[in-house]
Amino acid sequence: MSAPVIEVRGLSNRFGAQVVHEDLNLTIAHGEVLGLVGGSGAGKSVLVRTILGLREPSAGSILWFGQDRAQMSDAERQRVERRLGVMFQDGALFSSLTVLENVLVPLKEYTRLREGFMIELARLKLALVGLPPDAADKYPEHLSGGMRKRAGIARALALDPDVLFLDEPTSGLDPIGATGFDELIRTLASALGLTVILVTHDLDSVFAVCDRVAVIADRHIVIADAPARVAHHPHPWIQDCFGGPRAARLPGLAPL
Repeated sequence: MSAPVIEVRGLSNRFGAQVVHEDLNLTIAHGEVLGLVGGSGAGKSVLVRTILGLREPSAGSILWFGQDRAQMSDAERQRVERRLGVMFQDGALFSSLTVLENVLVPLKEYTRLREGFMIELARLKLALVGLPPDAADKYPEHLSGGMRKRAGIARALALDPDVLFLDEPTSGLDPIGATGFDELIRTLASALGLTVILVTHDLDSVFAVCDRVAVIADRHIVIADAPARVAHHPHPWIQDCFGGPRAARLPGLAPL
């Protein structure tokens, strides 16, 4: 396995008396597509926010590219943060900006490129995610859900990150749209050499695009392995999730 880009060591997250994570460990290798799954309230979003530095853990450490985030200077953190791209649910675009203007936001915030060159880059990112040229001048409310998500990925890719976080990318999409999105994720990961962390409930996506899947249950990572092997883990939640009717129709996966 390649050297890790992210390491989570002994992580604990608490909200008052509520313990969300306890002694959680996870290693994410360069170039892999990792699915992050778990039941509602298992703490998937909290884990991602902690990895991104949007909240401080109660205990434990997060290493970005081999460096402890807590020991970085502000300048070092900013340099590393530029290597991380995030697509939030439904794209989370600014409704008052056009799609093009949304993609331009990180370029204007973090670079000193010429305006014309930034616009060319933004249009390139939109084309990269499969959006037609006329989508650039539209507002998010005039796009379908799938197009908003693609625009969200284009914005996440604006600064050419090494790591891409995707939060429920296929949620709310019809089967054809979801399949197209799965293909896009796998194509981008392969073509750009991205490491992808995919938060999802979609078993089709897990088996279509993920090299490994990490399951959060009982406040820690129960298993992180290839989807087919995870599916046969004896943990009750995994049996319920991977052994149910939805899993039965997946190629090569028999119900548990």
